Amino acid sequence: MNEKTDMTTAERGRTLPRQGDGEIELLPAVDIYENDAGITLEADLPGVSKDRLDIQIDHNNLTIEGEVAVEVSENVKPLYADVRGTRYRRSFSLSPELDTENVDANLGNGVLSLKIPKRAELQPRRIEVKAH
Repeated sequence: MNEKTDMTTAERGRTLPRQGDGEIELLPAVDIYENDAGITLEADLPGVSKDRLDIQIDHNNLTIEGEVAVEVSENVKPLYADVRGTRYRRSFSLSPELDTENVDANLGNGVLSLKIPKRAELQPRRIEVKAH
C-alpha cells in the first residue's frame, strides 16, 4: 500500500486486518441509543445491500457483517476505483436484559437500524389504581 491509500483508508474509519488473506475490514461507525423499551443501534454501511448483509446473535454476542460489491458491466473497464470491494464487520456483547429473540432490523440509505427490546419482565409497566 502506498501512503495515499493508507490515508484514504484511515479517513473512512478504523480498520482491522483479516486473518490469512491480508484483506482489510472496516469498523462501521455505530450510534447506540437506550430508552425504557430497549436499545437502538444504527450502523453506517454505505453500499451494502440487504443480500450482502449478515446479522447474527449467538448467546449475547451480536455480529454485523456486510460487503460492498461494486458492479461493473462487461463493456466497461475501470481505469481507477477508490472502492473495489469493502467488507464491514463489528461485534458487540449484549446485556442479558435484552430480548434477543425479538430484534427488528431495517436497512435504508446505507444505515442499518437494529431495535432490540428489553425482556418484557424488565420493562417498566404502569400499575392501574382502582378506587373503592
